[in-house]
Amino acid sequence: MNPHDPHDPHDGLPGPLVDPAWLAARLGDPRLVVFDASVGENRGAPARIPGARPFDLDGELSDHSAAAPPHTMPAPEAFAAAVRGLGLDDASTVVVCDGAGVYSSARAWWMLRAMGFDRAAVLDGGLPAWAAAGFPVEEEPAAYDGPPGAFTARPRPGLVVDATAVLDALADPAAAVLDARSPGRFAGTEPEPRPGLRGGHMPGAVSLPFTELRAPDGRMLPPERLRSALSERAPAAGRLYFSCGSGVTACVLALAADLAGYRDLAVYDGSWSEWGLPSDLPVTTGS
Repeated sequence: MNPHDPHDPHDGLPGPLVDPAWLAARLGDPRLVVFDASVGENRGAPARIPGARPFDLDGELSDHSAAAPPHTMPAPEAFAAAVRGLGLDDASTVVVCDGAGVYSSARAWWMLRAMGFDRAAVLDGGLPAWAAAGFPVEEEPAAYDGPPGAFTARPRPGLVVDATAVLDALADPAAAVLDARSPGRFAGTEPEPRPGLRGGHMPGAVSLPFTELRAPDGRMLPPERLRSALSERAPAAGRLYFSCGSGVTACVLALAADLAGYRDLAVYDGSWSEWGLPSDLPVTTGS
């Protein structure tokens, strides 16, 4: 297979997760694109991996129509236009980082995969691990002013799903719905950070906080520990569905499942920002 065939799943990537040394050895390769997908207080921080480009999940890489929950996937045409503007080509290889370790970078990775682009990986430990390893950091926010790319969106149905699909999954004994929020939010004993949302969780969903899948330094746990955590929560599941507050940390669970060898995966795009709104969608409390 051609090593730069856009349909080659990893094109030299060791998998969906790469360490800082792997990236440092390839930084400067014209086919390599580094995206910084930081959100919240880390977005626009005055430090970046040299050449990192802004994958703005709070901006153009989310759907901002009136009815869309936060961080909803944009339409394929809008997604393609946004990443072309960041210089992404079909033949590029992508590494995504963020300022919190492995957090919102997993969301960018999953979005690329849902749009048919497999040659992408998450930087394990993100910008903190990169800096701790002594690799260079530019003291300016992520930016890109180069030529546009020629990315082609090839959407894959089923990787990003809606509330109807989750309702069906909750009734399917061969599926499991895993919730990445904190135990208190899952139980309804902690307030939701977004106003107007009900507390609690979907009946039949299982709590798996994304923080339990990362080491204290923000890196992902080894595959065998990820596999153990997932099999404990969903021992008989064939298809796994992931939810969180707004579709971001659900993708950390998707990344963990991929690393652990699971392949039939879906992320609920609206997550609790949609399900938790006053509606007929069922909610329960307690653990």
